[in-house]
Formats: sequence, structure tokens, C-alpha cells
Amino acid sequence: MEPAAVDRAVEAFTEARPRLFGIAYRMLGSAVDADDLLQDVWLRWQTYDHSKVDNSTAFLATVTTRLAINATQSARARHETYTGQWLPEPVDTAADPQLGAEREAALEFAVLMLLEKLPATERAAYVLREAFDYPYAQIAEIVQVNEVAARQLVSRARKHLAAERRTPATPADQRRLLTAFVAAAKSGDLATLEELLAADVVSYSDGGGVARASKIPVVGRERVSKYVRAFADRFWVGVDVDWVDANGQTAALLTVDGERYGMVTVAVSDEGIDRVLWLLNPGKLGAIQANATNAALVAPDASAARPPCREGRVRGV
Repeated sequence: MEPAAVDRAVEAFTEARPRLFGIAYRMLGSAVDADDLLQDVWLRWQTYDHSKVDNSTAFLATVTTRLAINATQSARARHETYTGQWLPEPVDTAADPQLGAEREAALEFAVLMLLEKLPATERAAYVLREAFDYPYAQIAEIVQVNEVAARQLVSRARKHLAAERRTPATPADQRRLLTAFVAAAKSGDLATLEELLAADVVSYSDGGGVARASKIPVVGRERVSKYVRAFADRFWVGVDVDWVDANGQTAALLTVDGERYGMVTVAVSDEGIDRVLWLLNPGKLGAIQANATNAALVAPDASAARPPCREGRVRGV
């Protein structure tokens, strides 16, 4: 391309990139995979005849969505062979507020986990409608179905998610219960843990074969409470907690001597804490940053003082 055409192409892609990343990330549940996919989109955009494009953002979103639909097959295969439980890679929505600027829908961990179960085209239609408010006619064009079928795809996705997910609590309640959970987990307070957890709570731990973590979910209030209490005296030794905004909700970033080694967050409904998510794979934590703004999100429980470091302890959940 001529230099002026290159400049226009770069400008168009840069302007559309936040939306393109938002689509790709919601489809794949991985910031790394989303970035890789956008590299492919950029290469295609560079070599395309721009004179045929009336709306560059619409064109780029179409290319991104179609590539993401294809990429979900290989992504799902990787997740199925992943060591232990696979959880979405968190993104820092405080550092990158544009990710949720249009709509924060389909960004929460609980929703991303449910989207993973949907057929790729159904997932794409849901993301375009719920996260970006695309009209059904445009969704139909992007996913290559008729408008009636596009409406059906979104409707089925909504029903699937509604069947497996309670109405989420407010962000304030999520922060409050997460703060209380972390304090109780650090102190091994079994009674408080049982009060905070829903009867059918599930605890997921993602170590990716790199960090020590349970390879199967732990289910039920009593089992999860005892499970969390069982590792309290070793997991939290020497740990500092920074409060961060991950995927539009509060999470606890765990560090030792300034080095991050894990993150925990919870999904909450009027029943209490429904899901506990332990992200311990260090490869998934690179995008999360602790800073003064994030630290002010939640005030740590003063009673949960950091225990002295003990030798011979092995971390893991």
C-alpha cells in the first residue's frame, strides 16, 4: 500500500481495536489468544482492497467474529487437554476500561465459563447482541444465517445461561462477600465460611500444571468450607492481598514479596457465594496489576493479619 493508505489502515484498525479485542476475548476467554487473533485480523486488513469497504469497523468486527468462531474449536480442544481445571484468563478492567465501556455483559468469569459450553455460532450471536448491542440483521450477516435464525441463536444462548446461573448480586455485595471470604479463608474460620457460601457452591482451581491446585472442582458448602480451612495454615503464609478490578468485578490479587502468585474471586447471588475461582497459573496473571486505585476498591479486614512465614510449607489449593 501507499504510505497514506497504510496510515489510514492503521488508524482504522487502532480505532476499532478495543471492540475487536472485546469480541475476541469474550469468544475465547483468553487475552493471549485474542491478541493472537487480532494479529491475523490485522494481516488480512493490510492486504484487503479497502476501496470495497464502506465501514471499516463493521468489516473488521465481521472478520474478527468469523475468525473467533473458527478458533473456538482449537481453543476447546486445548481446554479439554489442559492440566486440571481451565478458567478464563483475567483481564484488568481498571487498567483497560474500554474493554467494558460499551457494555460489561459477557465479561464476568461466571458468564465466560458458561459461554464456553455453547456452540461457537450461538456464542458469537450472544456476544454481539448482549455485549455490543448489534442489531439482529447485522448479527445475521456476520454469522452467516438469516435474521430469524440470528434471533433464535441469541434466545437459545440466553436460555442456556439463565438455566445455569442465578441472578447475580450487585457489585457492592460481590466486593463485600469476597472481602469477608478472604478474611475467613486466611484465618481458617469454618463457621464464617459456611455462612458465606451457598449450599451448592463450587470451588474451581486453575494451576495449569504449573502451580499446585486441585484438578477437580470441590462442590457443596460443607466440603468447600473444610477444603479452604484445610490449607489456611500454609496457603496464606507470607501473602499480601491487593484488590483489583478483573473482568468488571473485584478480585484479590495474591502476592508474596511483591511477586504475584495467584488471584481469587467469587461469583455471588442472593444465595451467597456460588462460585469460588482460584487462578494460580502464573501465565494467566500477567495482565493484572495492583495499584493505588485498585487497592482502594475494598478495605482488607484488619483482623486477618498476615501470619509469620514458616519454612517447610507447600502452597496449593
